[in-house]
Amino acid sequence: MTPLVAFAVLVAAVTHASWNAITHAIKDQLLSFTLISGGGLLIGAAGALLVPFPAGAAWPYLLVSAALHVAYMLLLMRSFTLGDFGQMYPIARGTAPLVVTVLAAVFVGERPNAWATAGVAVASAGLVGLALWGIRGSGRRPDWPALLAALATGLAIAGYTTVDGVGVRASGSSLGYIAWLMILEGLAIPAYALYRRRGELVGQLKPYAARGLLGAALSVTAYGLVLWAQTRAALAPIAALRESSIIVGAAIGAVFFKERFGAPRIAAAGLMVVGIGLMLHPS
Repeated sequence: MTPLVAFAVLVAAVTHASWNAITHAIKDQLLSFTLISGGGLLIGAAGALLVPFPAGAAWPYLLVSAALHVAYMLLLMRSFTLGDFGQMYPIARGTAPLVVTVLAAVFVGERPNAWATAGVAVASAGLVGLALWGIRGSGRRPDWPALLAALATGLAIAGYTTVDGVGVRASGSSLGYIAWLMILEGLAIPAYALYRRRGELVGQLKPYAARGLLGAALSVTAYGLVLWAQTRAALAPIAALRESSIIVGAAIGAVFFKERFGAPRIAAAGLMVVGIGLMLHPS
């Protein structure tokens, strides 16, 4: 992984945590994700007119990925409804890197070298530690439905990360791939919201439209950067580095949601830095 690729993924981590915080701040999660998905659909449709059409070999991956992304959004919506941002976000994101490492080795044939493996392990230890601290530090008994929803969200993330890592490489154009992915995945939740809310939907969306569309733009930017990076480096280190968004999410939670940012989160951030250094070590 070159410094340029690492920088792009870190920028993606910041933008990803930001759109998740915007989504969580809108209490009606169906409205929030309707704006994120619908905004992504509009951005993708506009972009599809300007970028190359994905190669035919990429389309099976695009269709599977779109289904996994819809499942991810539904599970994330459920997680945010049941639990606190500071707990659900780390758990959902922290489970993905190690699963991606296994999936990439089994299905893509990518076996990271010793330095990258150590980096993924160290970074994941920080992420998992932060997630467990969030559960322990809440002072309440674990909310198992919320935890299971967050864990399932992490599995969905690992699934679409691996699928997209193969699909974007087959597409011939990372921009074309992200544009059509946004179109395909952006239809389901707005259609469901229209079915559930019917004539009331437009009026309910208006107060949140600006924030939701900003979140959609951040979401497309974040994942577009990740897809570009996946054409230039192995999937597992990118997945681990991308989840540094958890540290950003913890900082956002402390500043905007008045959640604690104590010594365990500082330690987790330190482990992430060490893990990034190991992942960037030359083979």
